[in-house]
Amino acid sequence: MGTIAAISTALGEGGIAIVRLSGKKALEIANRHFKKPNGKPMGDQDHRVLQYGHFYEGDLLLDEVLCVFMKAPHTYTREDMVEIHCHGGIKVVTRVLSTVLRSGARPAEPGEFTKRAFLNGRLDLTQAEAVIDVIKSHSEKGVELSLRQLQGRLTEAVMDLREKLLSLFAFIQADIDYPEEDIERINEKEIRSIAEDLIVNIDELLSSYDKGKLLREGIKTVILGKPNVGKSSLLNRLLREERAIVTDIPGTTRDTIEAYIQVHGITLRLLDTAGIRETGDIVEKIGVQRARDEVQEADLLLAVFDRSEPWTDEDESVLEEALNRKSIILWNKSDKVAANWSDELLNRMQGNLIVETALVEDRGVEALEDAILELFFQSEPVEHETPLLNNIRHRRLVETAKDHVVELLEGVNMGVTMDCLEVDIRGAYDALGGILGDSVGEDVLEEVFSRFCLGK
Repeated sequence: MGTIAAISTALGEGGIAIVRLSGKKALEIANRHFKKPNGKPMGDQDHRVLQYGHFYEGDLLLDEVLCVFMKAPHTYTREDMVEIHCHGGIKVVTRVLSTVLRSGARPAEPGEFTKRAFLNGRLDLTQAEAVIDVIKSHSEKGVELSLRQLQGRLTEAVMDLREKLLSLFAFIQADIDYPEEDIERINEKEIRSIAEDLIVNIDELLSSYDKGKLLREGIKTVILGKPNVGKSSLLNRLLREERAIVTDIPGTTRDTIEAYIQVHGITLRLLDTAGIRETGDIVEKIGVQRARDEVQEADLLLAVFDRSEPWTDEDESVLEEALNRKSIILWNKSDKVAANWSDELLNRMQGNLIVETALVEDRGVEALEDAILELFFQSEPVEHETPLLNNIRHRRLVETAKDHVVELLEGVNMGVTMDCLEVDIRGAYDALGGILGDSVGEDVLEEVFSRFCLGK
């Protein structure tokens, strides 16, 4: 596959930058340019030992560096690898990279180091995908989830399902191949029981997807309310900074303001929208329509009502949105109660989580953060031993596997022949194998590794 090289650290000024090489000629190329004080080249005896020296292009000194050689197969890619640790800064590291490329390495494609780790059997495909998720995660809990996947939690769950299918396949295959032999056979009742158990196990895995997706991507949270009820104040209190303009003039926020915050280690993608009201202002009208569009795509709606103001048709419109979606109702200025909030109105709200706030005094924000955690995760975002799906590719393959097991169960109930049952067992087994990367096409690998950055 040739020897590849890339800068593995972010470009920019910094203390250290790293150029990484992988392949059969990694050590040879590095030794052409890296010189230790004793003049000896790096070799097998230097495996995983950080060496001090200087990096040259011909007789020209490029930098004072540290260099480490890692011998296959005990490396990230299971190939010989070298890392050159030079001073940070774009000019130095790009000169080092250019030098090794001129000496026979080729530029690595995005994710190619991890792709080689997968192709060489160090990682399965779920673990390779977890690498980029760790890098791109915006939250503590997202990192935890990705690290669990990298450690093989999801792999273990998928392998367990495949082993049950393989065992069932072996029994049925023996029944087909040796119909006259006196061997242990499996009956329809036992097949039915195994299929039913598999469906339960698969459903448990599928049910984890919503939680896993939210931990990975964050909770898209829309702040909704009529003008001047405290939406922008809420955004600023959650951010602990003044991002939105707060005035007494209705319609101040005319477009969507977006920001990210961490709540108990989980990312909230916050969107403060234009106040919901009828308006003749063309610009504000566009903002109101955008607010309604964002509501349709939101994971969570924070519906803000001013408890000190009389109930209006605009409030009613916001409440209808809240009652039809996963939402938390915020009573702002809750110490001042307007006269026309009827018991019937209050009863309609009782099915939702309600948080009382006084945003001017910064009261109620912590209660809101706790309510968000409770609403989505029942106070515990990540159960450490439970595998979670967080990837749409994985979910679709698990759904395909379930379809085959359901077909298997229906076939047993209809009394179809063993060789017909075998087809669905194989289909479920292969679908689950696709999660791990068994027999996947180049198009799937291209899609997975295209998300990676250079140098990883």
